[in-house]
Amino acid sequence: MDYNPMHITFAIYLAAVLLIGLAAYFATRSFDDYILGGRSLGSFVTAMSAGASDMSGWLLMGLPGAIYVSGLNESWIAIGLTVGAYFNWRLVSGRLRIHTERCNNALTLPDYFFHRFGAHGHLMKVVSATIILLFFTIYCASGVVAGARLFQSLFPDLSYTQAMWLGAGATIAYTFIGGFLAVSWTDTIQATLMIFALVLTPIMVYLALGGADEMSAAIQSVAQTTGKEYGSLLAGTSLLGIISAAAWGLGYFGQPHILARFMAADSVKSLVNARRIGMTWMIVCLVAACAVGYFGLAYFAGRPEAAAAMEGNPERVFIALSTLLFNPWLAGIILSAILAAVMSTLSCQLLVCSSAITEDFYKGFLRKNAPQQELVWIGRIMVLVVAIIAILIAADPNSRVLGLVAYAWAGFGAAFGPVVILSVFWKRMTSKGALAGMIAGAVVVVAWKATGSSLYEIVPGFIASFIAIVAVSLMSKEPAPEVIRRFEESDAEFKNTSVQ
Repeated sequence: MDYNPMHITFAIYLAAVLLIGLAAYFATRSFDDYILGGRSLGSFVTAMSAGASDMSGWLLMGLPGAIYVSGLNESWIAIGLTVGAYFNWRLVSGRLRIHTERCNNALTLPDYFFHRFGAHGHLMKVVSATIILLFFTIYCASGVVAGARLFQSLFPDLSYTQAMWLGAGATIAYTFIGGFLAVSWTDTIQATLMIFALVLTPIMVYLALGGADEMSAAIQSVAQTTGKEYGSLLAGTSLLGIISAAAWGLGYFGQPHILARFMAADSVKSLVNARRIGMTWMIVCLVAACAVGYFGLAYFAGRPEAAAAMEGNPERVFIALSTLLFNPWLAGIILSAILAAVMSTLSCQLLVCSSAITEDFYKGFLRKNAPQQELVWIGRIMVLVVAIIAILIAADPNSRVLGLVAYAWAGFGAAFGPVVILSVFWKRMTSKGALAGMIAGAVVVVAWKATGSSLYEIVPGFIASFIAIVAVSLMSKEPAPEVIRRFEESDAEFKNTSVQ
């Protein structure tokens, strides 16, 4: 029997993450462990886990595909994300770590909102958990689509549906078994794989083309044919387009799966090192992903037989380059990086959805005194339920990864971003203001998307949420003395322990 080296390396990678999941299973003793790893993550694991859970399949598929089609003007997305991520690490991470611990050791964002604001807590918990479930099922679907595309590339005989179930199955397995520890430990491996693959691929394309002159000539040739200017940040776009692309950075402040990494860090001080590690990793990955799309444009110019490997889908540019330029053994490792990107994000999204249902609905309203083992198993069952819903959403073979991610990213950024920022900076913020901001952000995103406007829906959604929070808070009674006291103690603790 002939064995394909790509399949062998792929199988080794899958076996490794499943073994990590099994190891995490034996280290998981409580629901706190299953959801936040007992708040025990060090700097390196926090940084790699936050990065890997953030940069899903869109980093290796959606972003290179967008650059391949439109040129470097699409890199405004990467610029906006870099700025947003930096300020999220710098301004929010440490404060949120302390506030969530002081707010009854909150394990989830809805639970944090519940204890942070006091009044109207139950309604806030229901609304925030519902928003998480709504947008995360869409976000999870993007990961399922990306995984299906990858499995179809490796196993051409598979139908889209079969590939979809296979790709999702591996992620579901180790998330179900190991919970947060499994997700965080595997994220560290997956982040390493991702940066390795992203840096190596454009280098190989550059060498295959023969140098900078040959690459420039190839891109100019394509530009003459299509009439586009691929090498400019400004050509082919508008001020509205730049604002929409850069506004992706606003989304960071409201992403539950990224904020959960801040909450799980072992200390505020470790978050300072984590920020430096995480931002370095992120910048290198984003620059390399843009290079994959841009260099790929030059590589496939004049090579119609090679371009056929993309099967008419520009989001397959990274996959096509990997299979064409690397020997099968190395190609298997490179393609595993795509699965790593998909699995790292999908797994933590499933976990956040599971925790929202288990902690905020099941324990919050049905079984307040449920034992820890019961909560862990309810959490595992909810991982399966959410995964199946996401698979059903992803069932359309024509789904685009970047489109699904953009919608979910905007929903979270607008609904939660202003609430999270103001909750750790403004003690006058009230429960009614927080609730109004969440609803305003989510509703405006959905309504704006329906209008078909070219302005990215996160912009009006974020602004509407911010205005609603401030206006309603100022019109409401001041928070209870207990709420203000807890805020002031948390703020003082942050200022005493933080090292910038």
